Amino acid sequence: MQIDEELEKKLIAQKYRSLLKVSKNVRTKKDKDKIRKAFDIALEAHKDMRRKSGEPYIYHPIEVARIVAEEIGLGTTSIICALLHDTVEDTDITLDDIERIFGTKEKIIIDGLTKISGVVDYQTSMQAENFRKILLTLSDDVRVILIKLADRLHNMRTLDSMKREKQLKIASETIFLYAPLAHRLGLYALKTELEDLSLKYTEPEVYNEITSKLKKTKAVRTRFVNRFSRPIVEELKKQEVKFEMKARTKSVYSIYHKMKKKGVRYEEIYDVFAIRIIIDAKAEKEKAECWNAYSIVTDFYQPNPDRLRDWLSTPKVNGYESLHTTVMSPGGKWVEVQIRSKRMDEIAEKGYAAHWKYKEESSESSFDNWINRIRELLENPEHDAIEFIDDFKLNLFSEEIFIFTPKGEIRNLPKGASALDFAFEIHSEVGANCMGAKVNHKLVPLSTQLKSGDQVEIITSKKQKPNESWLDFVITGKAKSKIKSSLREDKKRIAKDGKAKFEKWLKKIEIRNTEHNRKELLTFYRLPSMMELYYRFEIKRLGLERIKELKIEKGKILGKIKEDLTEGVKPILKKQNSSEEMLVIGEDLDHFDYKIAPCCNPIPGDEVFGFITINDGIKIHKTNCPNAIQLQSHYAYRIVKARWTSQQQIAFLSGIKVTGIDEVGLVNNITRLISGELNVNMRSISFDSNDGIFEGTIMVYVHDTKHLTRLIEKLKSVPGVINVSRIEG
Repeated sequence: MQIDEELEKKLIAQKYRSLLKVSKNVRTKKDKDKIRKAFDIALEAHKDMRRKSGEPYIYHPIEVARIVAEEIGLGTTSIICALLHDTVEDTDITLDDIERIFGTKEKIIIDGLTKISGVVDYQTSMQAENFRKILLTLSDDVRVILIKLADRLHNMRTLDSMKREKQLKIASETIFLYAPLAHRLGLYALKTELEDLSLKYTEPEVYNEITSKLKKTKAVRTRFVNRFSRPIVEELKKQEVKFEMKARTKSVYSIYHKMKKKGVRYEEIYDVFAIRIIIDAKAEKEKAECWNAYSIVTDFYQPNPDRLRDWLSTPKVNGYESLHTTVMSPGGKWVEVQIRSKRMDEIAEKGYAAHWKYKEESSESSFDNWINRIRELLENPEHDAIEFIDDFKLNLFSEEIFIFTPKGEIRNLPKGASALDFAFEIHSEVGANCMGAKVNHKLVPLSTQLKSGDQVEIITSKKQKPNESWLDFVITGKAKSKIKSSLREDKKRIAKDGKAKFEKWLKKIEIRNTEHNRKELLTFYRLPSMMELYYRFEIKRLGLERIKELKIEKGKILGKIKEDLTEGVKPILKKQNSSEEMLVIGEDLDHFDYKIAPCCNPIPGDEVFGFITINDGIKIHKTNCPNAIQLQSHYAYRIVKARWTSQQQIAFLSGIKVTGIDEVGLVNNITRLISGELNVNMRSISFDSNDGIFEGTIMVYVHDTKHLTRLIEKLKSVPGVINVSRIEG
């Protein structure tokens, strides 16, 4: 392909100019000169490099810098670092060069970005461990994370040029790690786009269906919003309130999430959009003005008292402030109205970066609180990476409740937190020695779930210490981390006793205590460390009789168990097209051991991948399986591409859910259609009728997705049937 270098030069210059135009926080000539210098260095360093799409590589750093400046609202230092974020890793430029030309701050940020570049290395599989490294760099400078998010957003926007399996892996990782992080930093616009783009690649059909329905209904929505807003707008103007009104459509991902959670179709979701009233008021009058606007809205429309959310009086931990109410419109539809000030809106969209602009004491300290919480989670170096991610995510997604201490101080906790979580929130020592709690002056068990507004007093005793059952009723990362840490200390003590006894036992059965033998034993028992082995030996849970399965010569254990799980499947992977290897399901069925994963129950026609398990052969999962995101994020090295071959002779079990209005003979009509007309075998059928509505589950044997789709379409035509859908898993 012929490259037009002159045109590319013009485009690069154009992109650079538009970057300067959106850099609102770059004001002085000195700052502009520094950015120009960074751009020139990046342009020279990447001059011979191209992206997978064939574009010049420099497009990427310019776009990342533009996101950093325009969409997150950061200043000169961040723009410089975004322009140079790949130079130290991919080119001859060193950190010392960065420090000499720009300064120490820039060096620290780029060093942080280089350390975590492994996350964007698509060959790396232990994403959880890499993500932990990202968070560790928070201690250097939070801008590292913000630039990393911008980098990921641009990669997601340009994911089309990647192979399908890379798209799946990167999209899974994004929804698993990056979107929650953007959410927690309060970057809602970024979070929404990351979620939507992830859905575009993990569930393309669903994404396209929702997108097209949103387009089709846009005109109707606009008319409805105009009619609904008119009286509110007129009254606000009458009272001379400075304001702006927007109608914000729900993101594709959040519509999909709601459809899935509630088991409904797109048409049944009532809150596809929300009305947002943004008041331009001085800081000291913000709250009063917002409540005044609320009063105006509820003068015209009836509010739902259960749906009032007041984040003005107690903002969320991530700084979000707003007033949400749901009101009944004249057409009988519920409409969500969000009321906030201009400052609150900017913080909601751009997160903590916007806080720096307003420089308020409270915002700085609440941001520090959040960073400190993450640091506490990171303090424990023995924390298993995947376990860490799970704990961390618990704290990212949770809604918040606020609890009062006996002295009346407010503490924020995630919804569902127990009295024991509260004890650890007060202090690690208080948590570890906690033996009881009083909620609203009444003695309750430690497992009691707290409600917003509870006042809690913790009772401690020096004799008390954490036990394993505590993990069942704590949900905060801090509590889990501290309990596990304490249990590990106990474990270490027990393992110390076990070590001496284990070494005596080895001597007795004539196995030498060498490093080679210790490694072999760990592999054989599938244990992560010698400490775990000594511990299990001491508590008599090691299975000593299995030692007979090992081949031992002159005190040495022979025959190393293969570590590379993929080696075993190499012979059954077929070459596709040129060099791609792939598992073809349906050919040579007896040659390899595969199972259909029960979590998603794939059938031929579904897009699938193979996951190599340790004991269970290969499990076939759908690419949109609920567990796929975690598997793709954590164990990329154990994933093999897979496709179906013709399966006409084989029948696969699949489930169908049918709902409708209970009519005489309906079940008979359905079963006659399935077995008689369509000649499909049923394994089981169960129907439940309640107040004239019936719900049924039918398990049928089908050949592939086409066969199943045909069956679903036919069932929809049966009189009385309202909805038919495939049961996932």
